Amino acid sequence: MSTPPLPLTRESVQIAHEAIAPLIHRTPVFTSSSLSASLPGKNTLYFKAENLQKGGAFKFRGASYSLSCLTPDELAKGVCTHSSGNHAGALALAAKERGVPCYAVMPANSAQPKIDAVRAYGAAITFCAPTAAARAAALADVQARTGAAFVPPYDHANTILGQGTALLELLAQAPEPLAAVLAPVGGGGLLAGTALAAAGTGVRVFGAEPAGADDCARGLSEGRRRADVRADTIADGLRTPVGVLNFPVIRERVERVVVVSDEVRRVSLGACAEIAEAMRLMWERLKIVVEPSGAVPFAAVRSEAFQKLGIKGPVGLIVSGGNVDLSKPLPWYKT
Repeated sequence: MSTPPLPLTRESVQIAHEAIAPLIHRTPVFTSSSLSASLPGKNTLYFKAENLQKGGAFKFRGASYSLSCLTPDELAKGVCTHSSGNHAGALALAAKERGVPCYAVMPANSAQPKIDAVRAYGAAITFCAPTAAARAAALADVQARTGAAFVPPYDHANTILGQGTALLELLAQAPEPLAAVLAPVGGGGLLAGTALAAAGTGVRVFGAEPAGADDCARGLSEGRRRADVRADTIADGLRTPVGVLNFPVIRERVERVVVVSDEVRRVSLGACAEIAEAMRLMWERLKIVVEPSGAVPFAAVRSEAFQKLGIKGPVGLIVSGGNVDLSKPLPWYKT
């Protein structure tokens, strides 16, 4: 049997980092004096560039740690998951590097570049209807046929601990102590892991979520996890409801989830959606490719809701990914 999961603590995140450090990129941290100066609070911003991680997203961390917890017999039968994008790609790549078979269940409407990436990493893809029930049924069929071990995309201790390693690195790389950190939240693995990694450091932890998929913020305000999410946002990586295991961690350890809007608002350069504006500024000023989900923390730190908190000092941002379909117009282009 696979190794029992470690407890959800900062010490466990450190153990996870030791396990995957030889396998992952220690992604760089970027700063921009102009972006920092544009904030009312003039906070120095430290961008942890997980868009430059293997597979183009932070998901490679959790996938790598999850594989490290499996036995040789389990690895020989392969691994499987369901995902519309970054997790499937991350697991496929991590499995390929270990010589492990990988099976991915993907909705038929998944973005073509993400399908191409999963296939290029050697995974066998099973397509299904874009519903949770269809994913579950297809995954059960794959497991019955192959005996592959399921590696969840976000709602598992090993996934959470692996994702938290990004903040461990950021805290070591930043030249000064952080006052706060923001991470995007979809399924919640990254935000929960970030909160665990920040425990005992004095760093205040905030989530960032699009208004078109704000089930986590709503759930926190209502005092219960919301299993439903009617996702309508360009941040496609954040369209998943927050996980069962992740929600109590977030409720206990995250100070607030800041919601940002996809809707058009007036800005100095014309009409632009809040997330798209943040994405455009990161492309222009940091010179890096960032997907909408990866720009949500920057959109949040620029928001009036966050600036009203009056946080003094440096702020870290987890840039979650950079997998963009460049065959389509970028979101700030007007047709």
